[in-house]
Amino acid sequence: MTVVDQTSSPQPVETEPIVSVQDLSRFHLPPGFRGRSAIAVQLWWIVQGTLFALSPQALYGWRNFLLRLFGCKVGQGVIVRPSVRITYPWKVAIGDRSWIGDHAELYSLGEISIGADAVVSQQAYLCTGAHDHRAIGFDIYARPIVIEDQAWVCAGVFVHPGVRIGKGAVIAARSVLKQDAEPFGIYSGFPATLQGRRSLRTDRP
Repeated sequence: MTVVDQTSSPQPVETEPIVSVQDLSRFHLPPGFRGRSAIAVQLWWIVQGTLFALSPQALYGWRNFLLRLFGCKVGQGVIVRPSVRITYPWKVAIGDRSWIGDHAELYSLGEISIGADAVVSQQAYLCTGAHDHRAIGFDIYARPIVIEDQAWVCAGVFVHPGVRIGKGAVIAARSVLKQDAEPFGIYSGFPATLQGRRSLRTDRP
């Protein structure tokens, strides 16, 4: 028979120290971060959700007009699908004859520059902004993304802040691009790495 000492005090239980790494009450948006007033931002989001998003697919000129109205630099012959989302169009420039595919997201907290004859395919995400995980206030920051002429960002690609994609480069579908892509390079993977070089076909006129 085992006798239990009822008078002994329980042993203390060791617990992990409580550490605060993120206090969102300390978050603040840097002055001028949006580039326009809060009213202009809300007005654009209303227009984007209605006149832009609900427009028939063939009305590329209408959507380009709306983008220009809100400060986006749009070249000639640009194709932007109605399901494209652009956070701040006044921070975006799109060169002649470039295409922006269905459900592509241009998260333009920072500047996004897309050259001529470039393609950003469906569901691609160009992310110019993020938060500093080391800052207790979850500080926000922005870095520009540059996509040079004739580059192709394929379907579902995620492009990190501050990345430059060189002329004619290809970023393969579902890749995550965390570093600059050299001109005419072909990149794929998570994270995307150089797999080869783009070249012209010679079997057609």
